[in-house]
Amino acid sequence: MANGQITTLTRANNTSESLRTTVPSGIIKQFDLKEGDKLAWKLGMGEGDFIIVVRPSKKIPTYEELMEGR
Repeated sequence: MANGQITTLTRANNTSESLRTTVPSGIIKQFDLKEGDKLAWKLGMGEGDFIIVVRPSKKIPTYEELMEGR
């Protein structure tokens, strides 16, 4: 994936301005992403480029989940 990939934005639903895209399978495998995982987005500007950094967001366990492991 050194050269990157292109994905297409589609409308999330008819009542919102939100758009969605598909995460390429290579990225899913590389970061062991699962359905329901959260992604943190950071936006910035480079030398004439718009830069988006997307990182898997750490899930904070609930109290119940913490107690299950006792």
